[in-house]
Amino acid sequence: MKRTALSAFPAVLVALLLGSCSSSTSTSDNTGTTAETTTADAPETDMGRGLDLANMDTTADPCVDFYQYANGGWVKNNPIPASESRWGSFNELAERNNAVLRDILREAASNATAPEGSATQLVGDFYAAGMDSVAANKAGIAPIKPELAKVAAVNTTDKLIQTMADLKSKGVSGFFSIYVSQDDKISTQYALLAGQGGLSLPDRDYYLKDDDRSKTIRTAYIEHLQHMFQLMGDDAATSKEKAQTVMDIETRLAKASKARVDLRDPYANYNKMTVQEFAKQNPNLKVSQLLTGMGAQAAKEIIVGQPAFFKELNTMLQRVPLQDWKTYTQWHLVRTMAPYLSEEFVQENFDFYGKVLSGTKEMQPRWKRVLRTTDSALGEALGQLYVQETFSPEAKQKALEMVNNLQEAFREHVRDLDWMSEETKARALQKLSAFAVKIGYPDKWEDYGGLDISRDSYAANVMRASQFAFRDNIGKIGQPVDREEWFMSPPTVNAYYNPSMNEIVFPAGILQPPFFDPLADDAVNYGGMGAVIGHELTHGFDDQGAKYDFEGNLKDWWTEADLGQFTTRADAVASQYNEYTVLDNLHVNGKLTLGENIADIGGLNIAYTALQKALEKNNPGKIAGLTPEQRFFLAWAQIWRVNMRDEAQNQQILTDPHSPGRFRTNGPVANMPQFYEAFGCDPGDPMVRSDENRIKIW
Repeated sequence: MKRTALSAFPAVLVALLLGSCSSSTSTSDNTGTTAETTTADAPETDMGRGLDLANMDTTADPCVDFYQYANGGWVKNNPIPASESRWGSFNELAERNNAVLRDILREAASNATAPEGSATQLVGDFYAAGMDSVAANKAGIAPIKPELAKVAAVNTTDKLIQTMADLKSKGVSGFFSIYVSQDDKISTQYALLAGQGGLSLPDRDYYLKDDDRSKTIRTAYIEHLQHMFQLMGDDAATSKEKAQTVMDIETRLAKASKARVDLRDPYANYNKMTVQEFAKQNPNLKVSQLLTGMGAQAAKEIIVGQPAFFKELNTMLQRVPLQDWKTYTQWHLVRTMAPYLSEEFVQENFDFYGKVLSGTKEMQPRWKRVLRTTDSALGEALGQLYVQETFSPEAKQKALEMVNNLQEAFREHVRDLDWMSEETKARALQKLSAFAVKIGYPDKWEDYGGLDISRDSYAANVMRASQFAFRDNIGKIGQPVDREEWFMSPPTVNAYYNPSMNEIVFPAGILQPPFFDPLADDAVNYGGMGAVIGHELTHGFDDQGAKYDFEGNLKDWWTEADLGQFTTRADAVASQYNEYTVLDNLHVNGKLTLGENIADIGGLNIAYTALQKALEKNNPGKIAGLTPEQRFFLAWAQIWRVNMRDEAQNQQILTDPHSPGRFRTNGPVANMPQFYEAFGCDPGDPMVRSDENRIKIW
């Protein structure tokens, strides 16, 4: 999928995401009867590290709802904090990371003698400026007044394009997306990519759906627009008029945009042409002038994701009055920068994007917001300081060993497939062997030379950092592909697979409990981080990743018969997840979440095989009355524990390619006979899929 990278421009990758010990527990033996199992079955011990039995609800039947059984105690005892829209294992780990990062940033901010351009100076000054709320409130809208003045001075379409190019180079949203990434069909080359964009709501459907929830959000959005224009100095009548102007323009752009499911087809969204051809198709976009203004004049070709979108934009640039475009541009400037201005802008931005869209009750404390922005702007500078304190060489080596074990288990699965020909198996194994693996942090840190960060203005620092990242990205045109580049910062609690690089990447931030602990039981580590590794490996062979060859090129490498078999199984996965209800009559979108669901099912199966190999060398037997297999599945379930507000769940279903945590837990295990055996489930139990409906792809 296309994803916005931390440095403010998109990259091609598929991310993972976007959670008191007991001496006895009620479990099930392998005959299917419920038994009271105590530590008398094993040496006197508790679970030790990595798995918390207090999270469980042992009154629930694991064969009816495994998520409730594994996480019911945690769900009951962990209400969502007022400052959050969701709360789960990812948040808990991020909170622990935040505590470490806050100390690092405070120490850096107190260092007035750090060498210019050093990691300490950059993050220290950035954080110090961000924490200076007095200066931000005193400045008000002043930090973006020069940019607003440029918009106000626009009096021709040429000047509009010039201003658009300038603002895009500074990280301001609007109109469309444009960035440099690997060419999907020539992975050894960078290409300029352009795609749909220009919306302020999370997805086109927010503008187009006719249900009550969508109507309520649109009404609130219009009110938010009005308030923002009033904060910018317009009177009530003018603000109302401008709000409707923005809504009208964005609704037209939404109607011209593809749905998220359609954006998942890499072939349909690969339309390569010369810059001259693109310019001829869209004369009102003034392509040559636009690219020169952004510093992309070296581009000879451009890959257009959605030509129909640009056709409509081209028409709109001719027919929509210039003053309306100026209003739209002003809005996107203030929307982008609002979180970094004075409190009135910050609060109004939160009231809509936090409260209305996500259901969050209170704003996060300033230090958390500034910390997150520091990580986004200077992720590898902050990451250098972070890994020095949190990630040992031993942890990196242990994680690498797990990756190697998971790859070997995947090879075994491919060799044993009964639905794939030997010809396609050979190519799949070739791709698996070619996977690059990145653990913890980059071998080569990003060079921030030329980036000016001071303590004078938080908003100015954000804009300069965005401009630095944009120029760095655009500057790749004509350069060799940098295979050492990372698209997540080291403190990030996430992981990803990049199909064009054919690589899996695990930042140091996620290589911690409950996902990974070098000192924990193998069963827990393989159910947690092992399944995460398997998940990312499987992304190379999900419904999108399977379209890329071992070199990262979008290329058919399947026989026709094997591809048909794969598609049939993928369709079955989509059908399974379509059945899951989230809110009222709101269901999981099986097609939107297909890649992640395939990766979850495959990753868990592969991790189980890898665990069995580990147990051949060292099997501790039962711990706290639980077999290694039971601990494995519980570890899987507990990393997906989460409570979410209704508004956040609604947004996830419409926009997120990941299924909610309950179904990420239950969906895969319901397809695994190993799970049925571990918990003594019988045919007909809700967690047991029938033989004809059971799915296993990898």
